[in-house]
Amino acid sequence: MKESKVNSFFKKIDYWRWLGFLLAVIGAYILGNAEVITQWIGWVICSISCLIWIIMGFKDRDIPRTLMEIMYFIIGIRAVINWIDFG
Repeated sequence: MKESKVNSFFKKIDYWRWLGFLLAVIGAYILGNAEVITQWIGWVICSISCLIWIIMGFKDRDIPRTLMEIMYFIIGIRAVINWIDFG
């Protein structure tokens, strides 16, 4: 019974992949503008995208991708902290 609830939850979040992809594109676009004032926004958006892909990695039981996204997530949070301290 409990496993079916988990499977039901994961089936409902499959569309998150597209949201994660869209956020990654938007974040990369903002970071690519090279405007110092908006860099932290790009990093926040990219970090949210990474968080979505971490959840998808757990769902798919894809450990290498999950670990890679965790690394990018940590780097993204570090970048946000650095940019906020910069400004």
